[in-house]
Amino acid sequence: MVTWLYAVALGHLVVSLFLTWGGHLAPAAAYLARIEHAFWPDAAPLHVRDVQVWWLSLFGATLQSYSIFMLVLVHVGNTMRAPIAWQGMMAGVLLWAPQDIFLSLTSGITLNAWIDGAAVLVLLPPLVYLYRHDHAAASQTRRASLVGHD
Repeated sequence: MVTWLYAVALGHLVVSLFLTWGGHLAPAAAYLARIEHAFWPDAAPLHVRDVQVWWLSLFGATLQSYSIFMLVLVHVGNTMRAPIAWQGMMAGVLLWAPQDIFLSLTSGITLNAWIDGAAVLVLLPPLVYLYRHDHAAASQTRRASLVGHD
């Protein structure tokens, strides 16, 4: 589970680097065209693509920092068996996902909602498992410690 979360965090970092520096390439252009069509069904004004590439670059840079935070939390959770790391990551996902999905759906950008749903599915189950596992282990350690002090 931990290896999976490391891979997901590194995947976020790779994608975020692409978003920042590859907004003018074909895969990003196809994605941006879908967004344009949601807001301008006929034809988007010419300057819109430049603005979108700029916003995509900013989002990518923000996601880069999120990826680093994610990598650090996975490392802390793994090395310290700290349930709070998994709990913090779950809180972040549960704060972000419903808002992002809602805003995407209300704007008619269903592709974003699907991407968000996939992110929730690859993140939440391992986080819940690791939290429960490390929380149970920490509880046993505390109980053993209390028994030793009697």
